[in-house]
Amino acid sequence: MAGGKFAAGLRPDGLPAALSDPARLAAVAATGLLDTGPEEVFEDLATLAARVTGSGRAFVTLVDGQRSFWKSCVGVDITAVADRQNPVRESFCYFLVGLDGESFVVEDAATDPRTRDHPSVKPMNIGAWAGFPLRAPGGEVLGSFCVIDDQARTWSASDLTTVSTLARSVSAEIHLRQSLQASQKAHRLSADLAHSLQQGLLPPVLHQIPGLETAASYLPASTSSHLDVEVGGDFYDLFTTRGSSFAAVLGDVCGKGVEAAKVTALARYTVRADANSASAPAALLQRLNTAMLTQRAPRFLTAVYTDFRLTPTGLAGRLSLAGHPPALIRRADGRLQELGTPGTLLGVLPTVRHTDARYRLAPGDLLLLYTDGACEARPRPGTPPESAAPVFGEDELADALRATHGLSAADTITALGAALAARHDGWASDDIALLALRLPPLTRASPAQVPS
Repeated sequence: MAGGKFAAGLRPDGLPAALSDPARLAAVAATGLLDTGPEEVFEDLATLAARVTGSGRAFVTLVDGQRSFWKSCVGVDITAVADRQNPVRESFCYFLVGLDGESFVVEDAATDPRTRDHPSVKPMNIGAWAGFPLRAPGGEVLGSFCVIDDQARTWSASDLTTVSTLARSVSAEIHLRQSLQASQKAHRLSADLAHSLQQGLLPPVLHQIPGLETAASYLPASTSSHLDVEVGGDFYDLFTTRGSSFAAVLGDVCGKGVEAAKVTALARYTVRADANSASAPAALLQRLNTAMLTQRAPRFLTAVYTDFRLTPTGLAGRLSLAGHPPALIRRADGRLQELGTPGTLLGVLPTVRHTDARYRLAPGDLLLLYTDGACEARPRPGTPPESAAPVFGEDELADALRATHGLSAADTITALGAALAARHDGWASDDIALLALRLPPLTRASPAQVPS
């Protein structure tokens, strides 16, 4: 064919310059189909084309700059992927690329002036050939969907309509796959970012306090897919305040996503910034409420905050709740005690009420802070009522904590996580944050916790 009939002209080797177009080559590579084996969907479409037209052979072909790769080659007995190709010069498909996606129909390949000197007419026994372009979402020509007859023939209008329709079906399948891959890539990126952001909102390592066992965990809510990840609103922190005092905070921001992450960051860093100057936990929570309103925080927050210090006989602390579940104390003898008076959640009302509750821990006692995912754990959605395990509620959490009697802070957190996971076969209906502080029990050789 004369070079003038190819819109982009010819390469030095005499083939259409469009074959080497970088955008087209990138589109071909992006299909992910080069050098891959047969697949049912492409085999079925090619088989249908060969059967309806009575041609005997049909091909789904991808064309790069140097070769034609047959994703499907119905009517040709070739199974090895490496053999399902030929040099692009020996393929009629370059006509479709050079003609920028126009159809290419030949009724007698041996006499048609466009193809009579083509090197594949005799070796591939091409009598008649009819092909339509496969296009990328951006319009680039990826290759062809074609039928081949051993004998010269006149293609009917019905034949050409069938092949054209099936070519569009192959293109649509390729588009769908690329859209799915792009979506999955975006989800993976989103999930990775969510994981990174979530980790950034939690202490990388929980603060260690000499003479006190500390442990915490964060379990995100379950999703239908590992790619469906959003930043949760549960957080915790443990840090040193003025002198030899310490503080712990655990909170639950309403909702998930970027907006929840903003509130989590605001809350955690406001608490740290104000901890040294606040006179008591209730005052600290009120400052946080003011900061949230001033910054127009897009989500409300529940929280529990405690400040404490180690004493010669144990630990003395104060604790305040802001719309949050009460803390639990597991005494050394196994008894449980609820701690805290319900208060106003944060970020909604300008006037809030919070109460400080004083407490003491003796050797062997443990304080547990938790978010409501630990006491409102529900079955997986869609579970038939008759087979669904009951909600893991406040009573169940209390029972699980009693069952940890004598365990260290770290082992207690691990055991509670296992109990929650076991209730609903690993399904977590909400994010769960747990934080435990425990005074190790005294032994005959151990001195008092802090010297006088």
